[in-house]
Amino acid sequence: MQIPLQFEFQTNQTFSSYYAGNNSEILDQLQKLATGGAEQQIYLWGETGSGKSHLLQACCQFATKANQEPFYLAIAPNRLPNPALLEGLEHLELVCLDNIQHIAGNPDWEHAFFNFYNAHRQANHRLLLAADCPPKYLSFELPDLKTRMGWGLTLKIQPLRDDQLIDALTHKARFLGFDIPPAVGRFLLKHYVHDMAALWLLLDKIDRATLAAQRKLTIPFLKQILGETP
Repeated sequence: MQIPLQFEFQTNQTFSSYYAGNNSEILDQLQKLATGGAEQQIYLWGETGSGKSHLLQACCQFATKANQEPFYLAIAPNRLPNPALLEGLEHLELVCLDNIQHIAGNPDWEHAFFNFYNAHRQANHRLLLAADCPPKYLSFELPDLKTRMGWGLTLKIQPLRDDQLIDALTHKARFLGFDIPPAVGRFLLKHYVHDMAALWLLLDKIDRATLAAQRKLTIPFLKQILGETP
């Protein structure tokens, strides 16, 4: 058996740091999956910036605290790793594969994933997959592999409504350790609401800036931070 590569936890990406909005059921299902619940497979999909990677990381950390053995892999486009890294993963209790859509059309990866999938499922272990589209729209060349993507529970991350965005910003900022006044939050959303992934990254930058400057977040200070952002 090959020993799987270790992955690094993103310690700030937990269930408690995720603003659920209309996605409370998803958090409940993932927590059950992480601790050996009824579902054997969950397929999670949603738009960029909706928090898929955050939830997969959170699921792994939740599983670890429950004495389960998880594994997480983020699959990047145009630079797929060697599919041999899947060897041995079938022995792990929980495997979380992020951006699974990127292996579609790559014969080596599709066959390796198909073999892993069958062995992992036969061992009665649990699988969490994330993608940017529903299972039926995955462009897998192996028909049997595409069929298997719909075998479990499919969940869509519901995007936040406009009235939930300020709450989401406030929630994450407080988790990071600083406050966003409502006026500052509205200013931030006005400029960044169309790119949620960039917005979450910007919160980390704001956190570092406020900590370094020992200043409260104001609109003038935010403008200074934004001016330093490429």
